[in-house]
Amino acid sequence: MSLKKPAWSGRFSDVPSEDLIVFGASLPVDKRMWRQDIAGSIVHSQMLARQGIITDKEAAAIKSGLQVIEAQIEEGSFQWAIEDEDVHMAIEQALTKLIGEDGARLHTGRSRNDQVATDTRLYLMDRVLSISRSLNALRLELIHLAEKHSAVIIPGYTHLQKAQPISIAHYYLAYAQMFARDFKRFTSAYEAADNCPLGSAALAGTSYPLDREYVADQLGFTRVSINALDSVSDRDFLLDAVYAASVCQVHLSRLSEELILWTTEEFGYLKLSDKYSTGSSIMPQKKNADFAELIRGKTGRVVGDLNSLLVTLKGLPLAYNKDMQEDKEPAFDALDTIESCIKVMTGMIAGLSLNEGRMREASTGGFMAATDLADYLVEKHLLPFRQAHEIVGNIVLTCERQGRKLQDLSIDELQGFYPGFGRDVEDALRIDKIVDARTTEGGTSRTAIAVQLEKTRQAYSLDEQLIALR
Repeated sequence: MSLKKPAWSGRFSDVPSEDLIVFGASLPVDKRMWRQDIAGSIVHSQMLARQGIITDKEAAAIKSGLQVIEAQIEEGSFQWAIEDEDVHMAIEQALTKLIGEDGARLHTGRSRNDQVATDTRLYLMDRVLSISRSLNALRLELIHLAEKHSAVIIPGYTHLQKAQPISIAHYYLAYAQMFARDFKRFTSAYEAADNCPLGSAALAGTSYPLDREYVADQLGFTRVSINALDSVSDRDFLLDAVYAASVCQVHLSRLSEELILWTTEEFGYLKLSDKYSTGSSIMPQKKNADFAELIRGKTGRVVGDLNSLLVTLKGLPLAYNKDMQEDKEPAFDALDTIESCIKVMTGMIAGLSLNEGRMREASTGGFMAATDLADYLVEKHLLPFRQAHEIVGNIVLTCERQGRKLQDLSIDELQGFYPGFGRDVEDALRIDKIVDARTTEGGTSRTAIAVQLEKTRQAYSLDEQLIALR
């Protein structure tokens, strides 16, 4: 193919080969920022006219031309040229070709350095808002499930061993808390990006009398950057967003792991909707949790994106370096991946069916009333907890050898281990009573769950209001 000369070729007696131009181009990755680039260019040209740097007629021509290009990109007729290197030059070159010399005035008072920083920030803010909306939809689904199944009891686990019985609402609300923290992390990334660098030019600002506050306001930023050198080299906001995505992806992976386990025949607590399951090419009976497995698998990808971005930025001298062109691919990939995973998870958990009988049956096994039996001895007979722990440990060992549950033991048998056991010990062995005894704030009792639900709903509502304000 024959490529046209780059826009910056005037200073050179020779230019890179076609292969090197292709190698150095970021257009295939950054052209997705075309909306932000056009919006920034229109506002920049309007500001130049307001400041008397270009005429109103020139600014009007630039705006009209950019709107034509916008329509072409929308309908898919715009011709992207790899030799333009990036989305910024591609649009500017097309504009100049379309309206002539007026298009060449657009770049007055700016550099691709502050232009790309502005476009990237605007793009990130849009994407983070979209991800936050998706995340809130997932949070709301978990709240609904907690409300619907607040009376359902399941085994709680530590070390993947049965530990204590809990309400499944307690389980759902644990993930609601994780995703609420993820929302805050994305909010912080949005706030870090909400800082307009346009007007910083290459690194030192410009001699043109630019109105940076006007540009920031028109583009939806709440403030302008303070230091031009920092403005064009700062990518902390991308790190913040990809870190938020990484942590959120880890949370999704943990939830996926439990869905995978709990939908197996061995656990049998949950059943996935057929819409979120796949089969086997050879085994007709199989119903696989493939989409949960994919979410779990994509976690390495998102965490890898964070590592890639960190290493890219490590050790770069101020200000802009070509290395920074490599910031977008991992950032875009992480944002794309996390948003798709959130949406898949939301649909997947909304379609879950619960096997309440199996959950309750499992909640009576594993000696999960052992702690409450020890607490009974502490509260009723004022035994030191360590002594009570040893007594109950001996009871568990005996039951284990005999293949029995704690609930199978008679009062006489219990009194053989400690004479103070009375008839009222039966309450300490009842699963419903055990769950409802956890009344401390944050506990799994019905009263504690009601408080958790109310606080979780309030936090969700406040975060919804925050999204609406942006």
